[in-house]
Amino acid sequence: MPEEQNALIPVSTNVETAMDVAAVIASIIPWIGGPVGQVLSGASFGRKLGRIREVLEGVAHGLEALSSQVSEEYVKTEDFEELLGKTLKQVAEERTEEKRQVYRRFLTEAIASPGEPYDEQVRFLRIMEEIQADHVKILWALSQPPNSNPGMMGSPGQTLAERLPDITRDRINELVMQMNDIRITNMTSMSVMMTGHGAQDLRSSITPVGQRFMMYLKQA
Repeated sequence: MPEEQNALIPVSTNVETAMDVAAVIASIIPWIGGPVGQVLSGASFGRKLGRIREVLEGVAHGLEALSSQVSEEYVKTEDFEELLGKTLKQVAEERTEEKRQVYRRFLTEAIASPGEPYDEQVRFLRIMEEIQADHVKILWALSQPPNSNPGMMGSPGQTLAERLPDITRDRINELVMQMNDIRITNMTSMSVMMTGHGAQDLRSSITPVGQRFMMYLKQA
């Protein structure tokens, strides 16, 4: 069934359609189909099920070559069931395809390399839920290497304004403050004048959490 049709299925037939999605996943990787079906049958995604299917099919295809008893046992655990449920609820509400692919990578890694504490995974999910498209633009701007001729002096705010001409300076400052609050950046000197190279090289202002998000983004 095409995704656009899937997205228009009436809410009343959600459980049946959810089982259809689970069957597709099981046809790709049988040992994931059961846990997926259990989660989908207990939730109501309504007209947003197409987003769920998109992500789950990506996860399944990403794990086709995986042969791991540890992973097969992990997907049967309560921790995975709860993590999957929380992730798919966020996927259902996420309109941006780019971010949905981040969720796909997150789930794929959780299954392929189990072992991260559940509380840390949930914390990361909460952070991902708050990240907006403009935050992603800021992260890409921060991750750029400095220019070969950075000039004598400059400020981080000036550098970001040059790299993001479609976003106002005030909006950039607001976005950076938000990103500091959710701990994906640690920029505290937007207007401080410094050497040109220092103002241009902003990569260290991306925290480990921000770097992890970008890792999923790059591989999406």
